[in-house]
Formats: sequence, C-alpha cells, structure tokens
Amino acid sequence: MFAKNEKRPKIWPQYVVIVGCGRLGSLLAGLLSNAGSSVVVIDCKERAFDLLTPEFSGFRIVGDAVEMEVLEAAKTGKADCLLATTEDDNVNLMVAQVARTVFEVPKVLARVFDPRREAVYREFGIETISPTKLTGEAFLAAVREQREDASCG
Repeated sequence: MFAKNEKRPKIWPQYVVIVGCGRLGSLLAGLLSNAGSSVVVIDCKERAFDLLTPEFSGFRIVGDAVEMEVLEAAKTGKADCLLATTEDDNVNLMVAQVARTVFEVPKVLARVFDPRREAVYREFGIETISPTKLTGEAFLAAVREQREDASCG
C-alpha cells in the first residue's frame, strides 16, 4: 500500500481502534499501521494476534470490546475511527453503537454478514461493509460479464 517511510496522505486517520483480529482485522491493522496510523487492536483471544504481521507497530488489547473498560483502555474516545470487524454481527453493532454514541468517534464502520441487518445499523448512523453482499454482487457481475462475452461471439 505505502512504502515504509512514505508520507501518509491526509486522508488516513491518525488513531484507529480495530475490534476483532481475525483475517480482516489483522489485515486492516497491518495496512493502517504501515500507512502511519496509530492502531489499537482488540480481541478476546490472545492467539488472534498471531495473525498480525511482524511490521505491525500498534498496540494489542486482550479483552471483550463490549465491555466499557476494554474500550476505555483502548482510548476509544480519542479515536478518529473505529472498525468493528468481528465475525459476530451483534457484537459489531453493539461496539459500533457505543463508539458512535458514548465515545463520539467520528468515523465508525462495521462489518455485517447478514445484509438484512444493514438497515438497523443505518438507523444508528453506522456505516457498514457487507462481505456477503459484496461477494454476491461480484458473482453476479462475473455471470453478467460471461453472458455479455457469449453474446458477442
């Protein structure tokens, strides 16, 4: 994404809290850390941090992010951005809602697997990324592309 010492564009947040250190959370943590953001990653399982790259220069907090003390330990109130990336839609919604309303984090994004839940997130002012929806759209685009290629021949 960016060379190690390359100056970070102004679009990148200064301080990011990432909840969930699975494949997605660890990937984002590495990319944002490498881009120069200060990153704190929260996960319930210490072994989840094994997914972080050796270049990750942020902080790790072992704990349940639905607990206020854990979010306070991560200094969520100072965050420019919180990314809720766990594999549990309910946890992501709860953490994102608390980040938005209690800690007043300006940018809150949550992963939501069930696209039917996106409306609930929007009601709380939380932006969502749905891997299920994105994957479905990619499949349909690929099918449509194949049909267009076949009709051209």
